[in-house]
Amino acid sequence: MKSSISKGRLWTARVLSGLAVLFMLMDSIMKLFKPSFVVESTVALGYQEHHIVLIGILGLVSTILYVIPSTSILGAVVLTGYFGGVMATHIRLDAPLFSNILFPVYLAVMLWGSLWLRNEQVRRLFSFRN
Repeated sequence: MKSSISKGRLWTARVLSGLAVLFMLMDSIMKLFKPSFVVESTVALGYQEHHIVLIGILGLVSTILYVIPSTSILGAVVLTGYFGGVMATHIRLDAPLFSNILFPVYLAVMLWGSLWLRNEQVRRLFSFRN
């Protein structure tokens, strides 16, 4: 039994999800093609060049899991772990808090917020009342 949600809620969920997914697709695909600015910035974060493609594949697979409706919760969980690694990298480098360290948190809030808006299971899991 599928409960219907309002058009406003559905479109808000789509926009939140779309922004986060577009960012992750761009980031992952750029890591697969490895233009010089991606190599330079990733190496500056402390990773070796041969890790870039693997990071891109992990981000892409996680994002694909999120986009597929039947695996979207699994994708959100895996992406949350991925974002934790991004945060740890930026904390280690003493990066700026709101622009770098918390950016993955903003993406995670968009992903989970989108799921919460459109998925009854997630609303029950993260209920704000008893």
